[in-house]
Amino acid sequence: MKRQGYAPMPERPEDAERPPTTRLTCGVTAKDEDMEDNAAKPASLLKRLTDPNFISRLMQLFLSGVLFVLGGILSVLLLVSTWNLIMLVFVSHEMSGSEILGSIVTWFLYFEFLALITKYYQSGLHFPLRYFIYIGITAIIRLIILYHDDPVHTLIFSVSILVLVVALYLANTKLLKRE
Repeated sequence: MKRQGYAPMPERPEDAERPPTTRLTCGVTAKDEDMEDNAAKPASLLKRLTDPNFISRLMQLFLSGVLFVLGGILSVLLLVSTWNLIMLVFVSHEMSGSEILGSIVTWFLYFEFLALITKYYQSGLHFPLRYFIYIGITAIIRLIILYHDDPVHTLIFSVSILVLVVALYLANTKLLKRE
């Protein structure tokens, strides 16, 4: 039997905690609200466009789009480089061993840049430092392979690889490691 004047008991405890919602218009008509909204739109739009968080999200969206396009271009170049390496194996060309090794290292550079872009999306839209160091080491190794005629340059390249390896070690310590 239902008592008069009492509201029915809620079936779930969550419903008991929420107060009933009512909308009071206070005598304002829908036309008045639309006029106020239209007057406030330019000011709120300008405020929103100058908001640092909005600008940051907009720039992040632009960066992500450009990186996606760059990833597509690098994928095509990786496939072309792979095809060229396959053709080097099956068709005899008059290329020196250092040029063939340079082509292989260039293939690894494409691969590393694609891995960097992939890691950017996987790690919450930031670039891990160690991937840049890997790319730098690979690029310097390519320079040593292709241009090893001058011993002073080779020594400088080798020292720069040593500096990058030390930086990689520091980047992988617990103090600097993010992941």
